[in-house]
Amino acid sequence: MKARDLKDKYIKFFESKGHKEIPSARLVPENDSTTLFISAGMHPLVPYLLGQPHPLGARLVDVQKCVRTGDIEEVGDECHHTFFEMLGNWSLGDYFKKEAIEYSYEFLTKVLNIDNNNLSVTCFAGDDDAPKDTESAEIWERLGIKDIKFLPKKDNWWGPAGTTGPCGPDTEMFYDGLEIWNDVFMQYNKNAKGEYEKLTRPNVDTGMGVERTTAVLSGLNDDYLTDIFQPIIKKIEELSGLSYVETRLITSLQSTHQKSMRIISDHIRSAVFIIADGVEPNNKEAGYVLRRLIRRAIREGKNLGMENNFCKIVAQSVLDNQDNYAGIYPELDLNKNKILEIIENEEIKFRKTLESGLHEINKLIIRNHQVSGSEAFNLYQSYGFPVEMIEEELDKNNLCLDIDEFNKLKTEHAKKSKTLSAGKFKSGLADDSHVVTKYHTATHLLHAALRNILGEQVQQSGSNITSNRLRFDFTYHSALTLDEIKKVEDFVNDNIKKNLPVMCQIMPLEKAKESGALHFFGNKYPSSVSVYSVGNVESWVSKEICTGPHVENTGIMGKFKIIKQESAGSGKRRVYAILE
Repeated sequence: MKARDLKDKYIKFFESKGHKEIPSARLVPENDSTTLFISAGMHPLVPYLLGQPHPLGARLVDVQKCVRTGDIEEVGDECHHTFFEMLGNWSLGDYFKKEAIEYSYEFLTKVLNIDNNNLSVTCFAGDDDAPKDTESAEIWERLGIKDIKFLPKKDNWWGPAGTTGPCGPDTEMFYDGLEIWNDVFMQYNKNAKGEYEKLTRPNVDTGMGVERTTAVLSGLNDDYLTDIFQPIIKKIEELSGLSYVETRLITSLQSTHQKSMRIISDHIRSAVFIIADGVEPNNKEAGYVLRRLIRRAIREGKNLGMENNFCKIVAQSVLDNQDNYAGIYPELDLNKNKILEIIENEEIKFRKTLESGLHEINKLIIRNHQVSGSEAFNLYQSYGFPVEMIEEELDKNNLCLDIDEFNKLKTEHAKKSKTLSAGKFKSGLADDSHVVTKYHTATHLLHAALRNILGEQVQQSGSNITSNRLRFDFTYHSALTLDEIKKVEDFVNDNIKKNLPVMCQIMPLEKAKESGALHFFGNKYPSSVSVYSVGNVESWVSKEICTGPHVENTGIMGKFKIIKQESAGSGKRRVYAILE
């Protein structure tokens, strides 16, 4: 089965069950300091799972872009990926276990034509916090599923995403022993005391990975043989002169080649989507992850004999993929030239860095006649210099590397990176505290102030909120002067002092645009959206399409102050501000 067919069938099926399709959210979460990327289909929907009404109702379905880099070192086998697409359907206080399981069964057996004898499921075994989920098991039994196992919380329980919040048992579905779907039943709330309270309005959250499911339904044990990756793999084959299929014949060299092709195709595909959503390579947070992905792909290219710049060419094969991406994700088409330029420049820069690293290792060899594991790791960390290349240079000089010391330091570094990359999000915001809600409203006033002072060419390109400060990224060509900063602060504070009302209206997307509501150009929005206005309906100060939450009036926000500004990439600025 082709991935596009799977996605189309999934959306159409749940639309037939009264669900409304919502577009994929941007990969970089708005106003969430606790995670770098959207890593699950439910992540953008947390405010609605917590009780906020969704503009399109209580039944939703989508294909959500996701990035997970916590296990980046695992990429290279048949099934690990950094970027992936997640199919999901939700019930926001509407149907629950019976309908969710019946829908899952119907889609698997009637739409995908899977023999129910090939299906097995697992359910929550129960513990001191919540009882055994016999309800789900009984529903599966009535549907004719015979292979049902009960597993503990570590296997069949989701959440909460943070230390507190919605959570509950899940039931997982397996096709010939491979997991393909997960239905999560959010029927509890874990409170600050660690107690599990029953929710008055339980929700359903499901997830099905497109890459894995496409492979399973195609009878493949390798995701990289599906139509998702084959256009990319074929381009790598063309550039390297090697065959992916032939490398599946097990020899150590051929196995290494196959692993390298997987890493390059995965990492470049991920880089294309991350850049399309506004991230540029740098040494901080999401930009650091992006840089790491591109540089890891370049290093793997060396294993395939690809010494010349190749990342841009591989990226083009992602952008040209008509079956899965081209014309489907508008951000790819809109930013095509920028994506290719950024990837090409990063490769040129990294190849120069590799030359510098080679120079540094030779200096160490001349000075010390030896390179310690610690020195090798510093080269690896500072220059992205592959340990294999370090060993090659040492071997030329009849020297050996203390690989145990190197691996120990690398493992410690990987643990820190995994924590940073994976994150532990609590909600669509860092949390839903009163302070964070104030900061969220402050970003709207700041956006309005910047457009008022600097001009309407200013557009928000990202934001990040904690309980201590806000960070706001926007398009602008130069640093703000002291006078401009004061004018921005005065604009925000004047409107805070006016004690202006903050109102939410749900309206059709086109009407929202016509009303002057700000939105991200190139983003896909649902047909009905929430519009938050600061000020009176007739004379608003700020109006944006947003999911909230916000304060009811500006008077409670406190005094706004910009504490720092810096570059956020080419043609972008970043300001940090606090509410005193």
